[in-house]
Amino acid sequence: MLENVDWGNMLEATWETLYMSGIAIVFTFFLGIILGLILFLSSKGQLWENKMVNSASTGFVNIFRSVPFIILIILLIPFTNFVMGTMLGPNAALPALVIGSAAFYARLVEIGLREVDKGVVEAARSMGSNQRQIIFKVFIPESLPALVSGITVTAILLVSYTAMAGVIGAGGLGDLAFRDGFQRNSTDVTIVATVIISVIVFIVQGIGDIVTRKIDKR
Repeated sequence: MLENVDWGNMLEATWETLYMSGIAIVFTFFLGIILGLILFLSSKGQLWENKMVNSASTGFVNIFRSVPFIILIILLIPFTNFVMGTMLGPNAALPALVIGSAAFYARLVEIGLREVDKGVVEAARSMGSNQRQIIFKVFIPESLPALVSGITVTAILLVSYTAMAGVIGAGGLGDLAFRDGFQRNSTDVTIVATVIISVIVFIVQGIGDIVTRKIDKR
């Protein structure tokens, strides 16, 4: 059944998927937390309440969350060419992967921060904590389980994004499944690529669940 599978190409495609996902998730984590903090802290009643900043950040997040990823890649072609110098290969997919997933993760970060017990925040204020201390010693530590759970969901989303990016030449398992599987009518290649992607997703979800349970002290 698997006689049409080129295992060398499959291994290379798996590495490209892991590379794109890994690099993108690191940038997504930091950018998403920064953007999520801005969303939350600039909202009404919070430390940095600012309607203009909140509206701008909300608009940015909503726009990039609502655009289908395949369209986002096309829209970002000029930007990608400027930054990466090419539209082909794993590196070319990174700008769209990071921008698309960071907007998604930022919203999850905002939700996690809103779940922090207001009593803990008020207790920190009554003890004389400044804004920086409240952010880094209250909000982020208290919301950490939600942040880890959110980045796990985002990482899984990124794996699916890499598959879509492969269709336009970014490489990875999506590219292999489309080029060698669909276009050459090799169903076994598509099946193996799908199984590998599923295994990656299960591993990411398992690691995320373990870390979340370890840090959740509720």
